[in-house]
Amino acid sequence: MFIKQLYTGCLSEAAYYIESDGEAAIIDPLRDIEPYLELAHERNASIKYIFETHFHADFVSGHLDLAAATKAPIVYGPETVTSFPVHIAKDGEDFKIGKLTVKALHTPGHTMESTCYLLLDENGEPNAVFTGDTLFVGDVGRPDLFSGDLSKEELAGLLFESLKNKIKTLPDHVIVYPAHGPGSACGKNLGPNTYSTIGDEKSSNYALLAEDKADFIKQVTEGLATPPQYFPINAQINKEGYDTMNTVMERSLKPLSIQAFKERSAGAVILDTRNANVFTEGFVPGSISIGLEGRFAEWAGSLLPFGQPMLLVTAAGQEEETIVRLARVGFDKVQGYLEGGFEAWKAAGEKIDMIISVDPDELAMDIPHDENLVVVDVRKPAEYADGHIKNAVNLTLSEMTDPGALADLDDHLNLYVHCQGGYRSVIACSIMKREGIHNLRNVNGGFGKMKDQKGLTVVQEKNILN
Repeated sequence: MFIKQLYTGCLSEAAYYIESDGEAAIIDPLRDIEPYLELAHERNASIKYIFETHFHADFVSGHLDLAAATKAPIVYGPETVTSFPVHIAKDGEDFKIGKLTVKALHTPGHTMESTCYLLLDENGEPNAVFTGDTLFVGDVGRPDLFSGDLSKEELAGLLFESLKNKIKTLPDHVIVYPAHGPGSACGKNLGPNTYSTIGDEKSSNYALLAEDKADFIKQVTEGLATPPQYFPINAQINKEGYDTMNTVMERSLKPLSIQAFKERSAGAVILDTRNANVFTEGFVPGSISIGLEGRFAEWAGSLLPFGQPMLLVTAAGQEEETIVRLARVGFDKVQGYLEGGFEAWKAAGEKIDMIISVDPDELAMDIPHDENLVVVDVRKPAEYADGHIKNAVNLTLSEMTDPGALADLDDHLNLYVHCQGGYRSVIACSIMKREGIHNLRNVNGGFGKMKDQKGLTVVQEKNILN
């Protein structure tokens, strides 16, 4: 028996490879399928099944491309309706992989079709359970993402029954392999690890500790943040289908001359994926910065429009990686990339823009002498509440593209923008600049450095803009 977790950090996503006697199965694959094909090839195995735990909302699955490449059937749980051929597993149905058995456990709650897959070893004993978004380390899947006609309370009630009857009854030693780890927006507060055991979760996970159904529903449904805008789009793509990655790459991986880039820029989103620290030093005017070094795909899906064409500015050699990572969250309208990158643009004498960055000590010196100075904290409300600079306003990055979100930032204000470490604040500054707000500065190092700066007072009161 061989099990491998293939984890993608920027999406907090875990896919799985299971193998026995030359037969393999993939659970919850990403859209770029080469890692699974390469692993099977290296181990001289053939992929027999593609198991999907549910219609994923936070990424586009690789189920269709992988099925086309391997001829393996796509397996979903009960109550699944798709626009392409799949095998709809019955609750309790067994699938053989070499000497192993995979048993489908229908666990509605996160979504109606949500299904966990219990792995039985060569002796028929439970070894591991692949829980998708039904059970995470320290949390459970939120019941408000792709629920059809059911309310989040109704789905939470179904989730309670699924956990009680299908998950908590498993032996304590069974390994829990979820679809997501820390940072995912598919739950409220996932734990720091990417796997666990049934015993550990029964002793520490608030959702498995809850014995009262009404109390469980209240705990699971309260305090849910607004899901990212791309979640329903991705769930629909996974249900209805999509273009192959080869088609996307053929359409998108096109070098554009400066003239061609300029001609196509009208009505297009210009996305710059270089490192945030490099972007601030110079960029094509109107560009939005989302660096590949951070949670790139998640922020792209949360902030960028899906209906508009997109042009790319990347570091040399990162064009293909950018397109793949955009495709993972459903972006398929990339029209090409700037040939030669920003360096070629600048060398040609084209107009450029930049973002002034300052250190926390300069901000501390400016505050007492500038009555128009406003510190803009773009972190999440929970981060802000835990501690922020006195009088800072909280303008959350995820809400910055909403209509009217920047309306209160008057022209006479001198804005000092920060996040926790510097990545999100550069994104925020680029969005502000694109909207015509130029009187701003990015604070290097973010709150992580600001909180220790003499002259900057940290408080925990709330002062939230918008």
